[in-house]
Amino acid sequence: MQDLPNLFLIGPMGAGKSTIGRLLAAELARPFYDSDHAIQDRCGADIPWIFDVEGEQGFRLREIHMIDELTQLSPVVVATGGGAVLREENRRALRERGTVVYLLTTVDQQLKRTAKDRNRPLLQCANREQVLNDMFAQRDPLYRATSDIAVRTDRRSPRAVVNEILRRVHRLVDPLEPSSPSAGTLNHKVSQ
Repeated sequence: MQDLPNLFLIGPMGAGKSTIGRLLAAELARPFYDSDHAIQDRCGADIPWIFDVEGEQGFRLREIHMIDELTQLSPVVVATGGGAVLREENRRALRERGTVVYLLTTVDQQLKRTAKDRNRPLLQCANREQVLNDMFAQRDPLYRATSDIAVRTDRRSPRAVVNEILRRVHRLVDPLEPSSPSAGTLNHKVSQ
């Protein structure tokens, strides 16, 4: 088995980046980092507090520094916050320092997965569905432009998603390598 590059997970909130990232890291025996959690640990404050005190702009500046730092580690698996792709600096660091996996999910799944989560400042509003739809419209083109592969997560087990990611990343690294018995068939850049 060839060495795999750093794996960076991008996608909307509720897509499963943290859960899938932890499983990927365990499978590959490498460290896992969640950029949002790393920011909270560094600040000693949660994200809603950072948004309240510094605004979204302040949080995004912290995010740029954290993603720059985390993407320079190797070998790692990193899950980014849903808005990380809004900044060109982040998109460039992710593209240049590893393989970027876009985890796609539906707004319906996001609503279900974030229903009781009070740690997401952008969803503390009356019409969460409209906010998620608006974010998708703005961010989906950035996720697609930044990613090497895209994998759907809705109505699938995290383990199935991890297995697909590993198969497809192996194929990116060595397109001529035969699939392992557990690898199955591979999809192209965006599977939908």
